[in-house]
Amino acid sequence: IKSSPVVSGDKIVIGSTDGYVYALTMKGALLWKFNTTNSIEAPAMIVNGIVYCGNLDGALFALDLNTGKVKWKYKAENQIMGSPNLFQSGGKNYIVVGSYDYNLHCVDALTGKLKWKYETGNYVNGCAAINNNYAIFGGCDGFIHVVNVQTGKLKEKINVGTYIASSATVDNNRAYAGDYDGKFSCIGIIEKKILWKYIEKADESPFIGSPALYKNYVVVGNRNKYLYCFDKNNGKLLWRKSMGGQVDSSPVIAGDKIIIATMKGDIKILQINDGKQLLSYELGSPVSGCPAVIDQKIILGADDGKVYCLGKK
Repeated sequence: IKSSPVVSGDKIVIGSTDGYVYALTMKGALLWKFNTTNSIEAPAMIVNGIVYCGNLDGALFALDLNTGKVKWKYKAENQIMGSPNLFQSGGKNYIVVGSYDYNLHCVDALTGKLKWKYETGNYVNGCAAINNNYAIFGGCDGFIHVVNVQTGKLKEKINVGTYIASSATVDNNRAYAGDYDGKFSCIGIIEKKILWKYIEKADESPFIGSPALYKNYVVVGNRNKYLYCFDKNNGKLLWRKSMGGQVDSSPVIAGDKIIIATMKGDIKILQINDGKQLLSYELGSPVSGCPAVIDQKIILGADDGKVYCLGKK
């Protein structure tokens, strides 16, 4: 399991590289499973009782959360590696999702009918952030794209210099993203340029996971086994801490704590202000997806094909 779990009410939904979407109870019992016929690596999205999920065949499915039955299927021309996102327009919901066919696709959330496609210069890996009527995302063409969600037309294209494997996190017209050359950047959407950047000169390993924001902190992991925390306003490195294994997972912030998983198979909880480790649990199997945190529980999938729930019984 490479994707991240999503929780809605009393249901956990997670995709697997075996091609199935699984729905579980909060106690881990199987409710239903649906075979998409190809590997699923991105998290699903759940809105109004509908599960939206893409696979490496380029298919985007809308499934009934209660039964797993297909409502519709949309087909891109290459694999979908990132999660879908949603925006509203004219009282209707629309889904945007990127694909390795170089396009960001926008479809009607109820019917799966195409509204528009926006073509980039290379693969689109991550999830597009929605901010102020714009979809903001990076990809393998080395740009941050700012696209009007109503029309699918480009507003801005900001050069980052190399490809972005993760999703950008957006706050106050600033996009935060790490890239494959080991650079972490804050990109000004209004200024149309990189406002600050950080490079770990001793080891330019890629940033695969997406950053998390909390107050003035921005937190992100790297394949060099470190977790970084920056001041989001000026890029000052506040702390960095070794996780003991590569970090492909995105951190999750709950209150003032960070929950992070590693490819070594460890789950760690840290204080956000100084990076002090509070708890660690050895799962024993690599984790590339990010955990879901709800009701004092940590839910995650691992490379051994199992879904785990950690917390007090």
